Amino acid sequence: MPPARSATILDRLLASPEPSIRYKVTVHVLGRDPASPEALALQDEIRRSARVKAMLDGLGPPGRFTRHAYSKWTGSHWVLATLADIGYPPGDGFLAPLRDHVYGWLLGAVHQKSIRTIRGRVRRCASQEANAVWYLLTLGLTDERVEALAKRLAEWQWPDGGWNCDKRPEVVVSSFMESLIPLRALALHARVTGNGDSQRAAERAAGIFLKRRLFRRASDGEVMADDFTRLHYPCYWHYDILFALKVMAETGYIDDPRCAEALDLLESKRLPDGGFPAEKRYWHHREKAGSGLETVDWGPTGKTRSNDWVTVDALRVLKASRRLA
Repeated sequence: MPPARSATILDRLLASPEPSIRYKVTVHVLGRDPASPEALALQDEIRRSARVKAMLDGLGPPGRFTRHAYSKWTGSHWVLATLADIGYPPGDGFLAPLRDHVYGWLLGAVHQKSIRTIRGRVRRCASQEANAVWYLLTLGLTDERVEALAKRLAEWQWPDGGWNCDKRPEVVVSSFMESLIPLRALALHARVTGNGDSQRAAERAAGIFLKRRLFRRASDGEVMADDFTRLHYPCYWHYDILFALKVMAETGYIDDPRCAEALDLLESKRLPDGGFPAEKRYWHHREKAGSGLETVDWGPTGKTRSNDWVTVDALRVLKASRRLA
């Protein structure tokens, strides 16, 4: 990757009006200490930003939304996940009611009844519990309840190392979409708490992705799904190679040679201006009613236009893999 092109795109991103973009470049690409005055000032700017205000608009008197915690993409669950990903500062008690809303859902009786074991495998969307573990740890909002969620994840792990919510008895292979976020969450839980069960579960989970080079079927080497090779932001609970590589970088597996082909594919998508595109999206912004409505805009979509949110995550991955000059 030519150094001049990298420098140009970094300069542009560092001039972004979005403090989250500047924070991600500063900490994840340039490698500045997250505890430095520079990084902390950016996080405070994120907390006060127009984007965060829009995401938190509509909080009721208890400090939480009236809609279900899992409402896509504006429920407490998704808002907290997004805040964690864009660099919202940890330890803000203002978010505690949203945290408690999520706990009420995930630890409640209705959710408990949806946990089914069929032929010895728990058939649950483990990405839900896992996302909660990850963002509560990242946002510094943990208490003893997060341990219950982490324990569930380790106990629900399938023999092949992943998770799946498919209730068909004949299904015995884990789902990529239900396994990536548990890998991310359990690796972070192990790193923060030293929990050995979480560490072992994360190691097993990493294997199911590495075995398939992050996007190819184990049986014949073909691409598992075309959408896995397209870039998106946010991914929410979906899967693509950029999200997978981001998790591999976070969890220490980015140097595994089985990540190389996905890294090559990511690099091939770089645009002449040095950025990367959001080739597809899983959200819409004030365009139509219904599920998937976002309160904020995550930038342009299309194969020929750079998207800053995708770009900064791609540069982070390339930096971690020593492919960024």
